[in-house]
Amino acid sequence: MKTTRHATYNLNYHIVWLPKYRQPVLVNEVASRVRSILHEIADDKGVEILDLTVQPDHVHLFVSSPPKNEPALLANWFKGISSRKYNHRYADHDDEKIGWARGYYAGTAGHVSSETVENYIQQHKEGDS
Repeated sequence: MKTTRHATYNLNYHIVWLPKYRQPVLVNEVASRVRSILHEIADDKGVEILDLTVQPDHVHLFVSSPPKNEPALLANWFKGISSRKYNHRYADHDDEKIGWARGYYAGTAGHVSSETVENYIQQHKEGDS
């Protein structure tokens, strides 16, 4: 369980996206650079990467995020910021640029037991406004 000032949460998301035209460009040094940039973004945005797999033709990201960050925002951050940072740092020519396909997959993961809910209720029964 994680907490913010006003919430106790366990929100984990799978986010998967593809390079433009599903080209297998995410290999070797490109994959390593993308991986590093995704970790930078997570650190900057206060999101925890639980698992990250960069395959030649897709990125699979498993993150834990506070409730204020909806899945669409997470996907936009990771896709948009990563392509801008990568292209600014490493792409001297257009054919070296990374671009992402339009869509993405987002799914939730996690388990909430009745005991977890009961504990939350008990902790917040007294004196909570």
